[in-house]
This record gives sequence, C-alpha cells and structure tokens, in this order.
Amino acid sequence: MCKCDLILTFYTPIYLTQVDNWVYIIKFSLIFNLSALKLKIKIYLNMKNVSKEDYLRIIFKHKDEKGEIKPNLIAEKLSISSAAVTDMIKKLSKEGYIEYKRYKGIRLTPSGEVYALNMVRRHRIWEMFLNQVVKIPWDKVHEEANHLEHSSSDGLINRLEEMIGFPEYDPHGDPIPTKEGIIPSTKNYIPLSQLNQGESAIVVRVNDFDDKFLTYISGIGIKLNEKIKLKEKRDFDKSMMIIIKGKSWNISEKLAENVFVEIRT
Repeated sequence: MCKCDLILTFYTPIYLTQVDNWVYIIKFSLIFNLSALKLKIKIYLNMKNVSKEDYLRIIFKHKDEKGEIKPNLIAEKLSISSAAVTDMIKKLSKEGYIEYKRYKGIRLTPSGEVYALNMVRRHRIWEMFLNQVVKIPWDKVHEEANHLEHSSSDGLINRLEEMIGFPEYDPHGDPIPTKEGIIPSTKNYIPLSQLNQGESAIVVRVNDFDDKFLTYISGIGIKLNEKIKLKEKRDFDKSMMIIIKGKSWNISEKLAENVFVEIRT
C-alpha cells in the first residue's frame, strides 16, 4: 500500500453500516480504484513523453533500404511486447510521425524524420560528451544519454558539440547528424561475421543495444579502431575464434553480427 492510499483512507472514513466487514469492503474498493487510476496515468504519461522519442529513434536507426521497419523488430530492439508496439504505433500515426498500414512496414513521415533525426543527434552528442569529457565508459553512456536528451535545449546540444570538437561519430561508431540535419557518410563496413578465415579488419562500429553486450566485448578487447584477425570460423554453429593483440577468443555468431569492421589493405 502506498502513502497516497493511507492518506485517502484516513480522510475518507466510511461508516455506512455497523457491520465491520462491510466497512472494510468499501474502503478497499476505494483504495483499489484510486491506485489503479494513478497507475494508469503514470503509464500514459511515460508513453507520451518518453517512449515516443525512443520509438522514433529506433525506427530511424534500424529502417531498411526502403526506409521501413517491421513492428516485431521495434519490439526486439526495445525489449517490449508486440502489443505495446502496436499501441504506440497507433499514437505515432495519429500524431503524424509515421505512416503505417497493417501487415506492412512502418515509415517515418517528413515531420517524423526531422523529429527522429534531432533526437538521434541529441542522444549521440550526449553519449560522446559523457564518454570524452566525463570519462564514462562506452557501455554506460547510453542510459545516461537517454535521460539527458529529453531535457536539453538545441542551444545546449550545439554548445556540447562545439566543446567536443564537432565529432562525426559517437563512441559506438554511429554517425552524428549536424544541426543542419546532414549525416556524415557511413563507413564501408561489414559485420564481423562476414569476415573470411585468415582476414584481418579494423573495428569501426558496434551495436549499442545492450549494456551487458558492450561490457562483455570491452572485456575481450573489442573497441573502436582495434585490429581483429579471424583465425577460425566453424560451420557447425557459425561461432568464431578471433585474435586481438595476440590473444585468442571464442565468440558466438550473435556477437559477431553486432560488431562491424572495415577491411583495410
């Protein structure tokens, strides 16, 4: 029982009958309804003010070559249910941020594209600032940037960008849009999983979908601009043995699919 329930009980005594059981039933009903109402309001405000930005950023980042994304991929990237995605898609469509037809992909509208691009810019500049200035490790900056991006003005973001020297990429290798909306050219990279046995490449980007993933790859020496050599690729489960600074590591196919490298001759 929360504090508000106790206060409401104190200020709303109900004595409709001399039968104690009936009194308690009435009290319980009032507490339950008010608590449920509070919970409903809290969830609604969270979806409206916070989740919208997260959805738009995910749509922008993971859209395919046709500019579309499937609802199930959004659910996977945000680690939420398909029902929650369906509910938010309806809200975003009503607000004019996306175009969506049932059983088809989701596409950002022009206004949705501008909104999402600005949120991506805010998020990645905060990540870079936290990493470069505050010295927070790359596996910790994502969550902090999530909180800060929503309450920052464009003026503050522009100042942060200036302070860190107008970087083109964030700590994970993702491009940072300029204030004019221009996205730096994407590096010519491939997933580590596509490297051929015996080849070497440089890490240029990693997916930042999970803090634990970033912590793990940091522990085995994977970071931006690090050289990796593929020693062995196993046909059975697509797992790999890689060499980093003379040390061998066994990694899974899933890990390799989320690390991106550039072959430099």
